Amino acid sequence: MQFRDYLDDLVRATGFLSRLPLPARHFDGHDGSLSRASAMFAASGLLIAMPAGLLVLLLAALEANAALSALLTLVVLIGTTGALHEDGLADSADAFGARGGRDHMLAIMKDSRIGAYGVLALMTTFALRAVALTIIIAATGGLNALFILLGIAAVSRAAMTWHWSRLPPARADGVASSVGAPEPAGARFAVLTGAGLFFAFTFLATGPLTAIAALAAVAVAAAQWTAAVRARLQGHTGDTIGATQQVTETAGLATLALLL
Repeated sequence: MQFRDYLDDLVRATGFLSRLPLPARHFDGHDGSLSRASAMFAASGLLIAMPAGLLVLLLAALEANAALSALLTLVVLIGTTGALHEDGLADSADAFGARGGRDHMLAIMKDSRIGAYGVLALMTTFALRAVALTIIIAATGGLNALFILLGIAAVSRAAMTWHWSRLPPARADGVASSVGAPEPAGARFAVLTGAGLFFAFTFLATGPLTAIAALAAVAVAAAQWTAAVRARLQGHTGDTIGATQQVTETAGLATLALLL
């Protein structure tokens, strides 16, 4: 592919995963498929996390309180994505928490209402991420916190592509099915770039051993979540793909905070 093709894929992936304003020319004539663009999910994570990361850097320069900085950072991050991944987590939690078989779980995922399990999942992951970010900002400083945010954004979105590629669609009329499946080479590229970016940024911020441990935690979280989805749904949905981002981001940030 030419450079223009990579740029188109990056912009299309970022447009799907966020609400960032992007040039319309990259979407002209595009059929909405993400089969090729999913390879750039990890790289798009850098763009998506940049506003929140720059805010961390600014607040650190102003010597702002670490806890308040962490909360504001999460607000910006959620605003940038339009709570896309949080919505997937909430729907997945409601479905997995309910009693019933596969069809009942899929019906719950299509329901726009949120239940108790979804609320608890959002509260838990938000609290874990907020506390972890507070520790990271206080222990490493603004620049290193920026590095960590960029790294976790990249690897958690690479995990989305991996989860997506490892399972068939759970339903033929779902969002994930309608935009196609990741190309095998693209899925490998996303995983390699996500893992590489995470390790590089986290290595700079915390050192090699902590970076390796956090990367392992992300990998285990992605594998365990994917195994649970396979066992209960026999396939992915847009919600389980979005939940993968939240599960792996929370696991990575919590591990880093525990080790600092």
